[in-house]
Amino acid sequence: MLRGRRDPLRGAADRHEAWVALGALLLLLVGAPVAGWAGGAVADASLERSVRAQHAERRAVEAVVVGPAPRRERFGGDPEGGVRRSAHPRVTASWQAPDGSPRTGEVATASRPGPPGSPLRIWTDAAGLPVPPPMDGRTARTHAVLGGVGAFLLAAGCVEAGRRVVVGRMVRRRHERIDREWAATAPLWGRTGTGG
Repeated sequence: MLRGRRDPLRGAADRHEAWVALGALLLLLVGAPVAGWAGGAVADASLERSVRAQHAERRAVEAVVVGPAPRRERFGGDPEGGVRRSAHPRVTASWQAPDGSPRTGEVATASRPGPPGSPLRIWTDAAGLPVPPPMDGRTARTHAVLGGVGAFLLAAGCVEAGRRVVVGRMVRRRHERIDREWAATAPLWGRTGTGG
């Protein structure tokens, strides 16, 4: 990359471009992984706090299936696109709130619900309202890894974009300098020794 420094055809601009490329390579090899690790670590700490909070706020409750949930047409933004089905089947169930009062409502199930009267495990909040299950540690860690990968890719993209901007400006300056030099020497061509 920086070899051939004594080459007469290799100018200062070429050396500067080589230094920019070397700096960008070092940032890609060192800076981007550090950014990815830091982003993943921050995401992991935040998600672990969220997992602990969700497990503290939510509790599993045994419910009883009352019957199927009323069917509702749900459209995904485009009325001509058809009906959008929920990822989890929904049923009407009854359960007991933390204060002991009976509750009945529509809940999502993780699997195909049983017939009326069958037991069903649901998650509720402190008020006894149904909520999604708390995030587990494995899911949180997967999200943290994806956050780290995203931070790495973002850092690498920023380094490459910066390199392209700097090299683009250097090339533009080089072309401007060549244009100025050409404008200064072009009128002199053909005057001496060419018969013109």
